[in-house]
Amino acid sequence: MSNYDFPVNEGRLCPKGVTAYLQVHHPDRLLHPLIKRNGVFERATWDEALDLVVSKFKELQTKHGKDAIGIYSGSSLTTEKTYLMGKFARAGLGTRYVDYNGRLCMVSAAAGNNKAFGIDRAANPWSDIPHAEVLLIAGANCAETFPVLNKFLWQQRDNGGRWIIVDPRETPTARQGDIHWQLKPDTDVALANALLHVMIKEDLTDEAFITERTNNWEETKATALRYTPQVAAEITGVPSEKIVQAARLYGRAKTGIIMHARGIEHHTNGVNNVLSYINIVLATGKIGKVGSGYGTITGQGNGQGGREHGQKADQLPGQRSILNPEHRKYVCEVWGLPESELPQAGVSVVEMFQKMREGEIRGLLSICNNVMVSLPDINQIRRSLEGLDFYVCIDFFMSESSRYADVVLPGTTWSEDEGVTCNSEGRVVKINKAADPPGEARADWWIVQEIARRMGREKYFGFNNPREIFDEMRVASKGGNADYYGISYEKIEKQNGVFWPCPTEEHPGTPRLFEERFYHPDGRARFHAIEYNPPAEMPDEEYPLILTSGRVVYQYLSGNQTRRIGFLVEQCPEPYVEIHPELAMKLKINDGEHVRVRSRRGFGIFPALVVKTIRPDTIFIPYHWGEQLAVNQLTNPALDPTSKIPEFKACAARIEKIHSRQLPIMGEKRKGVSRSKAR
Repeated sequence: MSNYDFPVNEGRLCPKGVTAYLQVHHPDRLLHPLIKRNGVFERATWDEALDLVVSKFKELQTKHGKDAIGIYSGSSLTTEKTYLMGKFARAGLGTRYVDYNGRLCMVSAAAGNNKAFGIDRAANPWSDIPHAEVLLIAGANCAETFPVLNKFLWQQRDNGGRWIIVDPRETPTARQGDIHWQLKPDTDVALANALLHVMIKEDLTDEAFITERTNNWEETKATALRYTPQVAAEITGVPSEKIVQAARLYGRAKTGIIMHARGIEHHTNGVNNVLSYINIVLATGKIGKVGSGYGTITGQGNGQGGREHGQKADQLPGQRSILNPEHRKYVCEVWGLPESELPQAGVSVVEMFQKMREGEIRGLLSICNNVMVSLPDINQIRRSLEGLDFYVCIDFFMSESSRYADVVLPGTTWSEDEGVTCNSEGRVVKINKAADPPGEARADWWIVQEIARRMGREKYFGFNNPREIFDEMRVASKGGNADYYGISYEKIEKQNGVFWPCPTEEHPGTPRLFEERFYHPDGRARFHAIEYNPPAEMPDEEYPLILTSGRVVYQYLSGNQTRRIGFLVEQCPEPYVEIHPELAMKLKINDGEHVRVRSRRGFGIFPALVVKTIRPDTIFIPYHWGEQLAVNQLTNPALDPTSKIPEFKACAARIEKIHSRQLPIMGEKRKGVSRSKAR
């Protein structure tokens, strides 16, 4: 039953949420453990499957060391499970190699937030959005990728608010904006510096706030003054007069909020892009009060909670650092684990898969991800999976990735277990169990704990239900930035969610951060002087175009769930490549004609969608498909040096016309493709 009183969505769902119930009893559900024998999956009992997993893990660790096993987890799990995965890696297997699929999503935002504010969370509840005079939304097409958020955006508009949209595509969100900066992909730093330049020149900064509550302003100011609107226009392709117009609009407003998503984060400059927009927030003092602030729009159902409690390569529960001796000591005391047994930091998932190809990681357990769709340069990822000695996958559908596994264990969908997630605001909410798993499928936490028990580590994994996991997590997070200690299941239900940090049982939670201080030890935020750097791969004579990728409203992440739902498939059955009419005319490409898109890593064949809503030098392909339809055959695995996020949003590419007597046309399959196809 919908909860129409819930303050975030008031019972509303996007198309994926409306149809999610169809997953539960879908005929493709995995119902029994599977073991691959002679290249063919065969049904097995739980004892057979788990005993095989444990024997292989023990064998590999005995022969090659604890770090021979890698754990790759996900952010669509409940927070209890994400906590458990981090603990399982370190206290169950003793391996340093654990990471999660938020590495492909939000880690640039996390790193930027921590650098600037000392904490990784949105500064404001969404209820603040309608009170902002101006919204600056960068790299986020909320209308298609986060429709539930639109309620707050339109309330702001109804109150007379204005929008500045930053996106290389004229998306449905961009078309609703007052100002649209249609920049070249990954030129955000130059654009943000120019925005700040105008504000400095026209005295639109808040000098009192800068003096009293920030550090490192003078160096940042000097850097911004070198980026005139004319310099930025040359780099970004955005007219200088539009830059000045937006600077005055945001700078003169009494209140304003900046939000961003993957469009600025999926870059080798992802962290710098984030910091450059935060500089604008700090320079104008628009943070820490109603209608003024900053926030990252999450990319998964538990994108925030998934990066808080220890499944990241360098993180312990409560957003603690695994490199910090005091943090290590505290968590080991909670777990009862000798400090000498707690591994050091691992590496990002892209680097983990490189180590698989090098033979350092010999076994893998994955849950809640689909690397053969989601990781960049999937031809290399295939080599990684094929080279493993042993691969275990926990999932509820067979995915493109789990087909490479030696053992597949049937887990649970969102409705078959209870636990908490944390939404984009920082509000911890409760998921209640609505159905039992079908067949012999088991709760994910039970599967992981049973492996640990059979590995002889049962003293660390005595949980009987998610509540017991949550209660230990509360203690493990106590005193950390992401402090859940004062949150209980009952408190969540009573308050319609609780905002962390919530340090005591009497504490109401913290909906709005930074009202009095930031989270660095001195209580001050930090500016960062950021210089523009181009993407890792720039267009040239051989590859003259910029390829960017993203989402559509009818599909979700790797598509392993949504590509099985009839209505969603009917609306968007296949990927396509958006091409501007000028480029289509130059290459003599017809709308609907299949073309070959090639990068330095491979090629794919996609139908052309000729639209005026994309830059002539840029092409766009959605990423929810695998195998021959995967855009990640083409994308660049180059990483941001700080966050280690791959550069999904910009690589050099070219389009080749396919010469054939027959002209393949999408025909009726065009129904429901990107709504940015306005002519």
